[in-house]
Amino acid sequence: MRILNFGSLNLDYVYSVDHIVQPGETLSSSGLEIFSGGKGLNQSVALARAGATVFHAGMVGADGGQLLQVCKENGVDTRHIRTVSDRSGNAIIQVTARGQNSIILFGGANRQNDSQHIRKVMEDFGEGDLLLLQNEINLLDEIIERAAAKGMRIALNPSPYNESIASCDLGKVSIFLINEVEGEQITGRSQPEEIISAMNERYPAAGIVLTLGKRGVVYSQDDKLYRHGIYDVPVVDTTAAGDTFTGYFLCSLVENREPGEALLRASVASSLAVSKKGATASIPWAREVDAADLKLI
Repeated sequence: MRILNFGSLNLDYVYSVDHIVQPGETLSSSGLEIFSGGKGLNQSVALARAGATVFHAGMVGADGGQLLQVCKENGVDTRHIRTVSDRSGNAIIQVTARGQNSIILFGGANRQNDSQHIRKVMEDFGEGDLLLLQNEINLLDEIIERAAAKGMRIALNPSPYNESIASCDLGKVSIFLINEVEGEQITGRSQPEEIISAMNERYPAAGIVLTLGKRGVVYSQDDKLYRHGIYDVPVVDTTAAGDTFTGYFLCSLVENREPGEALLRASVASSLAVSKKGATASIPWAREVDAADLKLI
């Protein structure tokens, strides 16, 4: 099974701050670092470092050379990434000393996908392949329709959640990867058990991954529920933790690992990621995950 990740590629401008800036407040930053990121790129790198064969599709601007280089250095296939005249997508990220973050996204080239490009990309994939999507690009609904028509499995991380998600036929999604906020936005329910129940009722054929922060993660598939806790690690930067989890979890499923093992491996990987600065820079390699000796809280 091949994995196609049709997603964003961003340059992340990360500001170190004492606290997240408040409305009307001017705040000095103690540092600025520029990283490669974007949920799409982060997840492609996580998949590749976990051991998956991954193709990335998307758009960068003329300033996107660094983004293409990061893909290539990590073994991500870039043949379906186009360069356009707009600036590459970017993010302004505030990170506190406790690892909390706040993010503002500028779509840039990520919003320049068109039907012709989507059609051309999909020509290279078919039944049995897995499509991974986030919501930092345009034409998400069209990509889902074309992938479903080709018999591809579809994994969706509906982040950031907005009105474009409502225009998608979510009944065609095979695996949802959501947090509690997104779960409430989709279902109108706030308690984890209620979110899982509502998602199972609406999308009975889909697997549901629900991350719960300090309470760990649950995975619902085929009327079975799997749980895993979190590990005791120093929190430096949580920016790519969820993307790391997504990459390692999906790679584990593609490798036909048991769901419990998939949750364990993805949880270890995301715990290692929060202990480092940056987005793609913080994502661990499979050898680091396999060698990690962490304790559950």
